[in-house]
Amino acid sequence: MILSPTRVEAIATARADKPKMRERDLADMLGIREAEILVADLGNGARRIVADPAQLMPRIAALGDVMALTRNDHCVHERRGIYTGFHAGAHASMLLGPDIDLRLFPKHWVHGFAVERPGPDGTRRSLQVFDAAGDAVHKIHLGADSDIAAFDALVADLAVADDAPFDLAPRATPEPVRVNEAKLDELRDNWAAMTDTHQFLAMTSRLKFDRLGANRSIGAPWATRLPVTAVEDALRQAGEQGLKIMVFVGNRGCIQIHSGTVQRLEVMGPWFNVLDPRFNLHLRADKVAEVWLVRKPTKRGDAISVEAFDTDGQLILQIFGKRAEAATDTKGWDILADALAGKVPA
Repeated sequence: MILSPTRVEAIATARADKPKMRERDLADMLGIREAEILVADLGNGARRIVADPAQLMPRIAALGDVMALTRNDHCVHERRGIYTGFHAGAHASMLLGPDIDLRLFPKHWVHGFAVERPGPDGTRRSLQVFDAAGDAVHKIHLGADSDIAAFDALVADLAVADDAPFDLAPRATPEPVRVNEAKLDELRDNWAAMTDTHQFLAMTSRLKFDRLGANRSIGAPWATRLPVTAVEDALRQAGEQGLKIMVFVGNRGCIQIHSGTVQRLEVMGPWFNVLDPRFNLHLRADKVAEVWLVRKPTKRGDAISVEAFDTDGQLILQIFGKRAEAATDTKGWDILADALAGKVPA
């Protein structure tokens, strides 16, 4: 796919007219994919690089302190720190550092770019990865303390020719929420028998439910529907109580996790925000259609989450209590979560 001069000119004109608009929003306004904006800038601040996380991720630690950004249609998750603890896998990879915690799905890491843009405080540098449809999977933004020489070396070593094939696939259409009434009893039996949260998706897939379909079908005590404001309530109360929580936000290619407290919470128009020094969250609260309190049995006690979904039944984010690897105590979070559903602690 080669962008026509007309499309390149249209992108340049739109960027000049709206210099502060984020590229994802600019792409939506133009009816194109975000990756096309970077293709239009090849040789003018954008370069193509290898997108494969097995090659890219081990190089990120050398950049030092950076900002990791993962988003979906309705939520943006930003976490600052150093990329350490990468574990490659053919179908799923992990980054298990104390600062940056990611789950990566390599088949969706298709188009990679290194980007340099002028900014008010100097050149802004980032590494950006997109899926086959040209939608962002993960971005890494350098900061004032990042290693520019390491960035330059990474780009030189992982460069892809600008004229290499660039094709965009159609976007995947969200499937209807899946419920399999014939397997409902089996769902209840299997859910109650879980010993690890990682068994959940395999179980629901085998029984032909999706996540939201399973939540709607299973009923108490495993899933309870909450008001759509419950995500905001959970974050506010966790912040007030100083509770350590885990906030998961993802897309098809990447899930990003914050572990720790939240402190500065602000509403700006339709956005509900966490604005802490090392963690930012931006949630379009008006896009939350359903919220569920979900309980999954594990060997270390029940894992309780607050989960938000959009009108298409797509997961927006999840919040869990934070527990240490060898600990089982998430009592503060568990009480908070149950209270959201009107349950009074014994």
